[in-house]
Amino acid sequence: MSAPERGYSSYDYLDGDLALPVVPLAPEFDRVPPYRAGFAPEHVQRAERLLAGNITISLHDHPVLFPADMADTPRYNRTGRQHTAFDGLRASGLTVVFDNMMDGTACVTGNAPWQWDDVVVDLGMRQADLAHQSDVVLVRTLADIHEVHARGRVGLVLGLEAATPIGNDPDKLDVLYGLGIRQIGIAYSDSNALGSGLNETTDGGLTALGRRAVRRMNQLGLAIDVSHSSDLTGIQAAEASDRPIFITHAGARAVWDIPRLKGDDVLRVVAASGGVIGMSAAPHTTVSHAHPAHDLLSVMDHFRYCLDLVGIDAVAFGPDTLYGDHVGLHTTFAELLHVEPRTDGPVPQRVPWVDGLENPTENFHNIAAWLVQEGFTDEEIRKVLGGNVLRALGEIWV
Repeated sequence: MSAPERGYSSYDYLDGDLALPVVPLAPEFDRVPPYRAGFAPEHVQRAERLLAGNITISLHDHPVLFPADMADTPRYNRTGRQHTAFDGLRASGLTVVFDNMMDGTACVTGNAPWQWDDVVVDLGMRQADLAHQSDVVLVRTLADIHEVHARGRVGLVLGLEAATPIGNDPDKLDVLYGLGIRQIGIAYSDSNALGSGLNETTDGGLTALGRRAVRRMNQLGLAIDVSHSSDLTGIQAAEASDRPIFITHAGARAVWDIPRLKGDDVLRVVAASGGVIGMSAAPHTTVSHAHPAHDLLSVMDHFRYCLDLVGIDAVAFGPDTLYGDHVGLHTTFAELLHVEPRTDGPVPQRVPWVDGLENPTENFHNIAAWLVQEGFTDEEIRKVLGGNVLRALGEIWV
């Protein structure tokens, strides 16, 4: 997709006083070739009409610019200032992005992930930057989403993939809510005081503290995510919650048997809660045996499986993409993110990027065109592009 005329760039308000950025950043457009399979013009036209006319929501992405060389990311994150991809977001066709910040890579003050001070710095810096422009705005309520759509802007919902930074203090959930967070995970791969992560060999499920935290999240109106939690933690979180919960970005283990994806039991219980399952496109995760070279079609194999398993009202898309070399990010942060190659499951063909789902700008244009091409109705497309998430948020947010 061609770049539009340049608008505000992150931290322009500093007038270069801090010599930012400290490293060259990846481009927002044309880092890789367009989706190679392509779509018929009539399918693209209908897809674009649907994107423009309806509220479209990415349930999980990182809409920021990473360094051109991913090896520079630790130094870049150390500044506490990731750069929002303002131009890319304006061209994305999206109404709202669930923006999950630096997450476990927010090593601003040290080398350990998920530190409270690092998360607070990340939240504050990003919101200071957003406050100096008006095209991309913070979303905290359903009314905000409708206003963003009416005004033709893009909204960001701030989230965290794990509640690990709160330690054993549920009151810190209130603080995070006050700082703008509206979606939070239980655990990220490693277990924490709330429950088991999907990286553990022993699944202890949700703890007593985790149950109290789920209650507090419900009281606050924090959307709960179990994407990186163990299956038992996800099931027990759904059972403990009196509101819908999300799997914001994952896929079906029945399609590709790796721990990062979800078993049928947890997919069903999340759907039964009234929640929504977002299809991920993080490299080398939502692969399929029919399409072992990870691309749009691989992800759609997971979409079709989940659609058949839990129905049209419980599926959506959370591509988990960014602006830059995502495969390189996994290499740089392999130890922190636990994305080392495994030998106890199927091995995908290695790809340099996920063709058709490479960044937040292109994702939903291609998703919508594929849905049109495959014969989904306008109403079905509206649901999976944003309507399902909007419906669930109506039951979660205060």
